Amino acid sequence: MSTLTSDHLATLAQQGIELPSWAFGNSGTRFRVFPTAGTPRDPFEKIADAAEVNRHTALAPSVALHIPWDKVDDYAALRRHAEGLGVALGTINSNTFQDEDYKFGALTHHDERIRRKAIDHHLECIDIMDATGSRDLKIWLAEGSNYPGQNDMRARQDRLQDSLQQIYARLSGEQRLVLEYKFFEPSFYHTDVPDWGTSYAQVAALGDCALVCLDTGHHAPGTNIEFIVMQLLRLRKLGSFDFNSRFYADDDLIVGAADPFQLFRIILEVIRGGGLNNPDVAFMLDQCHNIEDKIPGQIRSVLNVQEMTARALLVDRDALDAAQNANDVLAANAVLMDAFYTDVRPQLAQWRESRGLPADPMAAYAASGYQQRIAADRVGGTQAGWGA
Repeated sequence: MSTLTSDHLATLAQQGIELPSWAFGNSGTRFRVFPTAGTPRDPFEKIADAAEVNRHTALAPSVALHIPWDKVDDYAALRRHAEGLGVALGTINSNTFQDEDYKFGALTHHDERIRRKAIDHHLECIDIMDATGSRDLKIWLAEGSNYPGQNDMRARQDRLQDSLQQIYARLSGEQRLVLEYKFFEPSFYHTDVPDWGTSYAQVAALGDCALVCLDTGHHAPGTNIEFIVMQLLRLRKLGSFDFNSRFYADDDLIVGAADPFQLFRIILEVIRGGGLNNPDVAFMLDQCHNIEDKIPGQIRSVLNVQEMTARALLVDRDALDAAQNANDVLAANAVLMDAFYTDVRPQLAQWRESRGLPADPMAAYAASGYQQRIAADRVGGTQAGWGA
């Protein structure tokens, strides 16, 4: 099977990938964050840039916010601004890793004052969700220890569960809590939520509206990420993805840049497990653009996800099942490789044009003049970036 069918294209037409507001601000490494002309100065300008990605691709219908980076006085106005540009406000991400009080922990801290402050921050995030219409509260915790004996790891897990219970109890209606994990950094001896098992154990104790977020850059080298995707879908506990790409650690590079075959394999398991275009499984980018332009970087990213989804849809399931049942190892592998090596780009370009979209969104953006306009208009003020 080497041609996308009308059913495949109908499936692709439903795909949506949420963009992170912080991808449009200045971001980079701990060595240097390079400013760029036209970088947004506030959340309204970030959303305008995200809407530009959606305008060229029809793949990015929502924008995630990060609090306090995206704090505004009037969230209803921010919501109207987004909707006026054709996008919605999506996931609300909390931040407990840049406040001096959280040096030794936030939701896990032994000091009740500090832990209360961290809990209240998350309750504020839920208030923002009420105003923006957001469904998901995503929590990533930069908490743990650097030395053996520094902390009581068991007590920290108990405090984390108590904190999450208080936050979870505040959710209303269809709102969800999504707990992200990361195997190291900034803590190096132990991390309080280092892996999918710990995240699963914590959210399973909360209830049905608590799920796991899988960040593709948050695993040890050699980890079979698609196995984790399969297992969490099987357990009905995969709430969302943070798509990015890595060569060494949490590099936050453009998704599919380092290992497109891995992205293909992950999406293959998403399809197998019923996660594609499933409203309960959110696709989202979590990337930083330090040396490349931000809007083209996001356009390239959503196109990479779309292209690998198209290839994964081309897998001949009947042939694959037959080869697997016959224990024909090489034939089964060949079915996957045939789909992966299929160049779907020409057909996707034609399909985009048939929908009134540019055949080449990257070229269309470059020719649009948008980058030149924002570079000329966004003069003065403070450019947004990490911490702003």
